[in-house]
Amino acid sequence: MNKIDSFAAVLDDAAHLAHDVQQFPAGQFDLDQAYAIQRASIERRVARGEHRIGIKLGFTSRAKMVQMGVDNLIWGWLTNTMLDEDGGVVDLKRFIHPRVEPEVCFVTRRTIDAPLTALEAVDYLEAVAPAMEIIDSRYRNFKFTLEDVVADNCSSAGLVVGAWSRDFSGLPNAGVRMQFDGRDVQVGSTAAILGHPLRSIVQASRLLHQSGLSLPPGSLIMAGAATAAEALTPGLHVQCRIGSGAGALGQVAFSTR
Repeated sequence: MNKIDSFAAVLDDAAHLAHDVQQFPAGQFDLDQAYAIQRASIERRVARGEHRIGIKLGFTSRAKMVQMGVDNLIWGWLTNTMLDEDGGVVDLKRFIHPRVEPEVCFVTRRTIDAPLTALEAVDYLEAVAPAMEIIDSRYRNFKFTLEDVVADNCSSAGLVVGAWSRDFSGLPNAGVRMQFDGRDVQVGSTAAILGHPLRSIVQASRLLHQSGLSLPPGSLIMAGAATAAEALTPGLHVQCRIGSGAGALGQVAFSTR
């Protein structure tokens, strides 16, 4: 087993069996190799019967980019087993130390196989929905470097997507409110997602093109977090509402056990 496959096996086993691992020693792999580890880890999931349903973006907050000393977003894959039902129950036993963050999710209607401009982006989208992503670093104590987190599929672990809408007009600077048991835990705005969530589609198209990949119609794109993440515990009712009035995206919710 080569180095890439060895690291991929460690991270895939940690995710599959829900146990944490020690952060890798510094300098074991660079960013390009981290993405290779990520791909190898996802291929192990595919070999078990999972299939890719889209991608997620990370570091869509300018403050997070500055904190990590990077100029670009990072991205990872979404698979079918990561998707939970809106209004359903999420079993936390399949995670290590899960956290949740409010997001905007898009579904594509055309193949994205080249860099898009901001004007072109909406023409490649079928619909948009309020969503929440469950992140769950496989590293002990949620501590990692940029390369570590990319190799770990950018900490992506689960997602819940609300009702779809074809109305994109309410996306810029929409209010975001995430609640646990009816109590506000995070309040923010979709403007935290690169200033406008549609800019994530532009960035996604560029990242895919740089990697020599395309995204087929019907793929999900999680645009990035609108607020900080909150730790999940059993017995919670988690709800996120995005926007208000006629242009509101609506709400998405789940319970934990």
